[in-house]
Amino acid sequence: MKKLVVALLLAAMTMTAVTGCGNGGAGASNNASEPAATADTSSGSEAAPADKAASGETQDITLKVWCPQNQVDTGIMEQQQTAFAAEHPEWNITWTTEIVGEDKCQDSLLKDVGAAADVFMFASDQLPAMVEAGAIARLGGSTEEMVKTSIAESVVATATVDDALYAIPFTHNTFFMFYDKTILDDADVTSLEKIMAKETADNVYNFYFESAGGWKLGCYYYGAGLSIFGDDGSDLSAGVNWNNEKGVAVTNYLIDLINNPKCAYDGEISVSELVADHRLGAWFDGAWNYDLYKEALGDDLGMCIIPTFNPDGTDYQLLGFYGSKCIGVNAQSQNMAAAVAFAAYLGNEANQVLRYELSAQIPANMAAGESEAVKADPLASVLVEEANKASVAQPANSTFSSRYWTYAGAIPTEIRSGEINKNNVQEKLDAFVTAMTQ
Repeated sequence: MKKLVVALLLAAMTMTAVTGCGNGGAGASNNASEPAATADTSSGSEAAPADKAASGETQDITLKVWCPQNQVDTGIMEQQQTAFAAEHPEWNITWTTEIVGEDKCQDSLLKDVGAAADVFMFASDQLPAMVEAGAIARLGGSTEEMVKTSIAESVVATATVDDALYAIPFTHNTFFMFYDKTILDDADVTSLEKIMAKETADNVYNFYFESAGGWKLGCYYYGAGLSIFGDDGSDLSAGVNWNNEKGVAVTNYLIDLINNPKCAYDGEISVSELVADHRLGAWFDGAWNYDLYKEALGDDLGMCIIPTFNPDGTDYQLLGFYGSKCIGVNAQSQNMAAAVAFAAYLGNEANQVLRYELSAQIPANMAAGESEAVKADPLASVLVEEANKASVAQPANSTFSSRYWTYAGAIPTEIRSGEINKNNVQEKLDAFVTAMTQ
């Protein structure tokens, strides 16, 4: 699994990175009267018949786009739509832009594929379910060539199922650790034990626990050497071993951590509120929220890989899930040529650079990642180190995706409520394993 990450680092000198994550919410729409870009319409068996554009006739079309909140708030999406439409007058486009976070895309898409967006952004672990449902178009032709020649093979793999390409990776998707330098120093942030042992003011929390529906929770169990469906997450016959002795030790550790009064718990108080008041030592998050924390803390903002922890007398490096964020095309799009073209446009080198400049999303495109600005960026540097030392490839099969987020996401919730406690850990983990495997 680490070979994938190392291959990326050597090939791209950029970095890996995200359920991950965007926020769902109400949609917004805008219009553009100009047409689209020139990506290949070849999208495998999902490709639609040729558009009128092939004959040189201007065609009135609509394109619905789903993207996370930050792509609207920063103006990136509107800027890209306007520029895309101006490039080719063969399409007269009416745009609809709706806010759907990358983490919510699968659920929204599979509810009603026909009514979903033509082009959408999503976290790569959702791809197998989309493919199984026939909801995402296979990409071919010049779009496939662009992806395979401009993005490292290890990242392309996150957008591939059975050797077929279905999406365009645009940024790396993982999390790392932020910390407040006025509360913790470099020596403190190497382990959770040191973080929690630091003397802090009564109204200051040393650490913030957020499971992100199981996405961040997994780093504790994987860090201790536990797994789901084997080393690469694809061997269903390998089962799940979270209920062994190490799994019990990790869960007991989490019971102590979550119930520690110096540990803030997700949903009870917000990270941004604590950070703004210098009341939080360390927390896990991704590049997508860097600007928020940098604005609040300035030079007091620290970044590093997620730390070690010691649940059973042994120090283990926490291991966060690694994947990518991707751009996909609806297999039922009524304007397939324009949809594929726009997806390719969003994923090209220039727009990956733009997305980096305006929302700090590190480019998956290798050339974009070679820019001096990216290479000199401390945010990029910490993502390199996180990927190299503290990550594990996120399982990307439909069985994992359909079960893990529900069952793993419930573990910290039940710990916080007291439903999981040190008297019943084995029983609860046995139930988790059963739910995952049957």
